[in-house]
Amino acid sequence: MYQGCKKYIPFHPISLPDRQWPDKVIDKPPIWCSVDLRDGNQALVDPMNLEEKLLFFQTLVDIGFKEIEVGFPSASETEYEILRTLIEKNFIPDDVTIQVLVQAREHLIRKTFEAIRGAKNVIVHFYNSTSTLQRKVVFKTDMQGVINIAVEGAKLIKKLTDEETAKSGINIRYEYSPESFSGTEIENSILICEKVMEVLEPTPEHKLILNLPNTVELATPNCYADQIEYFSRHIKNRDSIILSIHPHNDRGTAIAATELGIMAGAERVEGTLFGNGERTGNADIMVTAMNMYSQGVDPGLDFSHISDIRRMYEKCTKMKVHERHPYAGDLVFTAFSGSHQDAISKGEKYMASGATQYWEVPYLPIDPADVGRQYEPIIRINSQSGKGGAAFVLEQSFGFELPKAMHPEFGALVKNACDKAGRELKAEEVYEIFRKNYIDVHAPYNLKKYRLHDAGEGEVGTQVRFEGVIRFGHEDHIIGGTGNGPISAFFNALRSVGITDYQFVTYRENAISSGADSQAVSYIHLTAPDGSPAFGVGIDNNISLASIKGIICAINRAEQKKKGEMPV
Repeated sequence: MYQGCKKYIPFHPISLPDRQWPDKVIDKPPIWCSVDLRDGNQALVDPMNLEEKLLFFQTLVDIGFKEIEVGFPSASETEYEILRTLIEKNFIPDDVTIQVLVQAREHLIRKTFEAIRGAKNVIVHFYNSTSTLQRKVVFKTDMQGVINIAVEGAKLIKKLTDEETAKSGINIRYEYSPESFSGTEIENSILICEKVMEVLEPTPEHKLILNLPNTVELATPNCYADQIEYFSRHIKNRDSIILSIHPHNDRGTAIAATELGIMAGAERVEGTLFGNGERTGNADIMVTAMNMYSQGVDPGLDFSHISDIRRMYEKCTKMKVHERHPYAGDLVFTAFSGSHQDAISKGEKYMASGATQYWEVPYLPIDPADVGRQYEPIIRINSQSGKGGAAFVLEQSFGFELPKAMHPEFGALVKNACDKAGRELKAEEVYEIFRKNYIDVHAPYNLKKYRLHDAGEGEVGTQVRFEGVIRFGHEDHIIGGTGNGPISAFFNALRSVGITDYQFVTYRENAISSGADSQAVSYIHLTAPDGSPAFGVGIDNNISLASIKGIICAINRAEQKKKGEMPV
């Protein structure tokens, strides 16, 4: 047994036996605030330069963010200059509010107010750490000591706001964060926030944002939700605040904590695209928003061009979006499992039938087209793929609609090729296997010439005459036969040269192109002399001739199989 775990202190949840949030559902989006340009930026090995920040900012505006934290202007000259550029070059739309972060320290607050001059709409976000651990280890003070820091910061911010508003008319709103909220005794969190409210005097018309950060994720998401609901119930003048959350991802559950936090009463969410941020990152706003979208809730953010957003993000941050990242990863709309592939294929057909007004495709929680992925492959093939997956690739990429009876045989051919290659097969490689095994099969019987014509009336109606030349045994043989249709006429022609032991079972056909150059493909199912199924494929502009080609293909494949000569 691993004894190292004994050195950790388990998290002690608050008592909330009458919690209400488990019965809630998310039926509307929160106010979204992106902190990519601050929290996400300071977490980078190489922080974004001015050009990259401007590109990122514009992308956030295009997505639909109305509140964007642009930086920590008192932290460095670079951060200061980037904010000044946004303001002076008029990059900030009138309906977008920029947010600036500052510690509750006098010289930093004054520097921040210098940085925001000339802006139209600003949230001044100030904070100080309140957790039990920080008070004990970092600040070596009691709760009253950190309350004093927050109150003095609030007083200075209110004073500077009144002065700046009188001079320029700037619209300044306030946000306060008791940093490390989740590690602070809940009553102390409420106390310090109420003391800040006494200074800033919010009203229902001019609300204060109280932001409750899960600065270090300490417990399961339900514990955070309990804290949010308790805070929301017990804070004074609840109608005068906007309750905001800022979850981190130390335990890998930031998105769950965000969703449960919204259910528990949070009205606003701070996070980043793709979850970037310090340590394990922040809550991923894109995933949280798209999760709402998948439940029929408009998130108020536009991720319909997720690949473009991803490219911008990777260019600006030098970070990579993982292949399995929800909604945006290369492989998230891809199925390798055979049973999954078969279910997706059937779901696609179900949708195409018009049987439902909703998106109902197994294994795909949203329509890939809704995030701009409609041209990407849905099914890909490796050694784990099943019989339906290979057939689906042929249909989606090349238009061949193999009958279900052919799926096991073709699927086995593709699986063998995957095993030999030791990797995934591309769609073109799947087609190449199909071509070699079902189209370019001209031995031992090679149909060199063929024609069909009307043979007049017979006992059972109009007769069809087949005439042609077939080569086998190094010789050409003239064949002919009459029947009540092209297929029976061809079988009778084959009997004239001794090919008599194949029984016709069924056929299926479909078009693989349209217009003047339209071609038909016929899928033939015969029974070979040994009783085994024999499948063949024929392609021609004339559907009758396509069927005839499919028959000779099926016979050739059966003969090659009997001799152990089938290609792969």
